[in-house]
Amino acid sequence: MLPSRQARAFAVALLAALLGALLPAAAAEAADRTVQGGRLDWGIKSSFQSYVTGPVAKGSWSLTGGAATVGGSQFRFHSATGSYDPDSGELNAGFSGGVHFTGHKNADGGHDLDLTIGRPTVRISGGSGTLYADMVSKDKATGKVTTSAQVPLASLTLSGINMKGGGSPVALNSIPATLTSQGAKAFAGYYAAGAQLDPVSLSADVVAAAATKAPADKADKEGQQPKTAGFHDAAVDWGVRRTFREYVTGSIARGKWELTDGAQDGGALFRFPKGKGAYDKKKRTLDADFAGRLRFTGKHLDLTLSGVAVTVKDGKGMLVADVRSKTATKTEKTEKNVPLVTFEAKELAPKDGLLTLTEAPATLTERGAKAFGSMYKAGTAMDPVSLAVALDKKAQLPALPDLGSDAKPSAEPEKKAAAKTGTAATASSSRTGTYIAIGAGVLVAAAIALYVALRRRTTQN
Repeated sequence: MLPSRQARAFAVALLAALLGALLPAAAAEAADRTVQGGRLDWGIKSSFQSYVTGPVAKGSWSLTGGAATVGGSQFRFHSATGSYDPDSGELNAGFSGGVHFTGHKNADGGHDLDLTIGRPTVRISGGSGTLYADMVSKDKATGKVTTSAQVPLASLTLSGINMKGGGSPVALNSIPATLTSQGAKAFAGYYAAGAQLDPVSLSADVVAAAATKAPADKADKEGQQPKTAGFHDAAVDWGVRRTFREYVTGSIARGKWELTDGAQDGGALFRFPKGKGAYDKKKRTLDADFAGRLRFTGKHLDLTLSGVAVTVKDGKGMLVADVRSKTATKTEKTEKNVPLVTFEAKELAPKDGLLTLTEAPATLTERGAKAFGSMYKAGTAMDPVSLAVALDKKAQLPALPDLGSDAKPSAEPEKKAAAKTGTAATASSSRTGTYIAIGAGVLVAAAIALYVALRRRTTQN
């Protein structure tokens, strides 16, 4: 039998161990977190897009800073940074990339409509939210150009959404957005304050404040050994074609793409990593094979690209791939080493141990046109090709835009379900905290009961 002093010591030690194991876990749930990685999808205002590219303005838009498109009318901004407090529900998430609109070409060769929106930032506090953005605009009436940083462009409607207690990623879907008075001025006078803008969707990875996130391609670099002298790692980035991606995810094909075998999604481009091969510095020739598989599927569409390789010779480059496709009758066809696009590579020379080629214009080949089911003619401009080869072991490949983790966003705020879960991980995170509290209570009660029982036995003896 345990003496009285030992009984008390044992029970106290058990109680302390239990609390020590449980309370830090509960505290960790409530710790402030850093936003590191994620994307924001927003069409800004679809009717404005139509106006810009329509018969009146006869304009266009272009993407900057690695921004991409989703479907037929949304822009995707990437690489979220900021902070999130699960206790208060406050979120501050800034995203990279921008969109440049031009239209109404004038006699001087410029454009009367000239508007750039970039670096959108979402800030949520106290149940209200605002979307800020850098703005460069030419006033509709005066033609004066104004540059403003982080203009409060749109107010966000968050009714029924609980931002507290969320896990990772924090995700919001189709949040109504309304043009502010400051936003109306920055929008060059095309819309009045209170105008309804396109809804906003976002997904942001959150990690403990002290934690750090490895670069997107770190896993690809680890354990990789040089394949040839001076050739340590390589990656090729190619978006195929923006309008093709929009067709795949749009209302016609209603499809998607899937990346496997190490291929990565950079929003406006796809990265094929783990390059191996040979580079001749004197002749400036390159032969490199890359890992990764990219598959597009949709209505009457099933196209897979794998075995991607790049060759460079005499200032000319070529990207080839194995192409597997299925026709409408589900007949499968596979072709090896299909030359898809050619590109200029005259400036291919190493610097600081890194061989790079950035956004070289690419042109579709004859066989490439056939590989895409003759959707495009040979000679069509495809998305540019970017290439990076680490000739030095210490050389770092360019970072890929960080789209964060895949997440199923919460229900739209108009729906009743949104009142229960405003973030993708709120419900599960809240349950975790509840279970920790219940578990702590049960175990603490057990420890006290054990202490009482031991003391009673000691007293009786």
